Amino acid sequence: MQLPVKSDVQQIAHPNGRATDIFPLPANEEFLFELLEHLFSRYWQQIIFGPMIDGAAYEMRCTRGPSKIDLKSGYLSIFFGVPHFHLCIGNISENADDALNQRKTHRAEFFRDRDRAGAPISWGLRLFTGAGEQQLTVLFPNPFVTDDDKIRDKPAWDRLAIWDQLQMRYLGRPADPKDRTANGFTNM
Repeated sequence: MQLPVKSDVQQIAHPNGRATDIFPLPANEEFLFELLEHLFSRYWQQIIFGPMIDGAAYEMRCTRGPSKIDLKSGYLSIFFGVPHFHLCIGNISENADDALNQRKTHRAEFFRDRDRAGAPISWGLRLFTGAGEQQLTVLFPNPFVTDDDKIRDKPAWDRLAIWDQLQMRYLGRPADPKDRTANGFTNM
């Protein structure tokens, strides 16, 4: 697998004084399959995932590792026994029209949300369709939150290991000291 060309981090300023750093990733089927297979087969116990859309956030956890990860006709399927999900990450068919191909992932990115003081407070992966709709958000372990979703008194910086590993593997970026500068959710 070829690493994406390093690009500058893109920054999105939000009206509430916070910002999000965007680290663009390739959105082709081969890259996305490798990334998602790696993520769900290796880190399934530690990630939270689901769509995050205006008015709803689905924060799911896996109760066991995937029993099957499959790619057919442009759809990635990840099975956890009975529960499973499908993502269109590639061309559905060679004869599909543009409207049908809008279903597939057109934008993929690692992201890092920052508080009002500019310190990182949340890390993850997002996928968007050609229509700009969110397909999936994967939240990586957060140093300010416990596994049972309680706020920590002191950050556990070792919880950034997945973020650090994925940044190096897929972007060739070493761990960023900036990621360890926040004091929790005090500057939200």
